[in-house]
Amino acid sequence: MHAGRGMVALHDSATSTMGGQPGLTELVFVAEDVDELQGTLQSAGYSDLSIWDEAYGRVLSATGPGGTKVWIDEHHKDSYGYRLTDARPDDRWTVTPTLTGVDQPSWEQILDQFGTRQRVYFGSGATYGVRLDLSTTEALDDVQRRLVAAGYDVSGTDAGLEIVDPDGQPVVIHG
Repeated sequence: MHAGRGMVALHDSATSTMGGQPGLTELVFVAEDVDELQGTLQSAGYSDLSIWDEAYGRVLSATGPGGTKVWIDEHHKDSYGYRLTDARPDDRWTVTPTLTGVDQPSWEQILDQFGTRQRVYFGSGATYGVRLDLSTTEALDDVQRRLVAAGYDVSGTDAGLEIVDPDGQPVVIHG
């Protein structure tokens, strides 16, 4: 699912061969050239890096702060048999992950290497986690009316709107 900036990829945890659990949210970025990014990360002192081919393209894995694995998918140059859709994302919407329970300065350093620091929020929390946040320039009152009409419970918070996804995880919508 593409937004004006960012994307959400959903995977069925019931058929996961990688140990995916319901409600698990992973942080993955996309780069034009993972070989070039690997060189940039090596020059910056990161050493636990590897590249491999997946059914959907090449992936770079890096060990981030606190030993957290981060994956960077190479921008698809070949559909690898997958069917591409003619998605027309709404430019008013941005997908923005929130990291909790992390050493923010260390994460800012690696995110600077990815070129993505401005695309991540930092939140409070005692343990590492990734929460899906959305940002929009659309009026939050309009978004709330649409969500309520679709049957969702919506709470207003200082940050914006909050709903709970089907796995029981909070999703925050910032205005």
